[in-house]
Amino acid sequence: MNKFRDKLENFMQGRYGIDQLGRFMLYAALALIILSFFFRGMFLNTAALVLLVLCYIRMFSRNHAKRWAENEKFLSIKDRIFGRGRHRDAAYCYFKCPACGQKVRVPRGKGRISIRCPRCNNDFIKRT
Repeated sequence: MNKFRDKLENFMQGRYGIDQLGRFMLYAALALIILSFFFRGMFLNTAALVLLVLCYIRMFSRNHAKRWAENEKFLSIKDRIFGRGRHRDAAYCYFKCPACGQKVRVPRGKGRISIRCPRCNNDFIKRT
């Protein structure tokens, strides 16, 4: 059994693996398979198979940058739908510098403050 585990670890080395989009695709495929038991039809089985194949292609891919970009796009769409930002923090506010676009984190509840961008040293005033 240990030999099989070593071979699997060697095979997966350098591969992308599973992420939030992959988990979503697996759960969606499982839901489609369960639905196909109740509603007969080729569409649900085909859609589940396509999702599973895409999930495994993503998992075994070595193109990390492309898979990461796909996952980020999925997370931004999910955040828009559910109305939650991933960078939401109760103790801090996040602003973009008007000059260079750098995100700047400042403490929440300080009122109107002057913020200096760490990248371009531009000063701008915002209410926290």
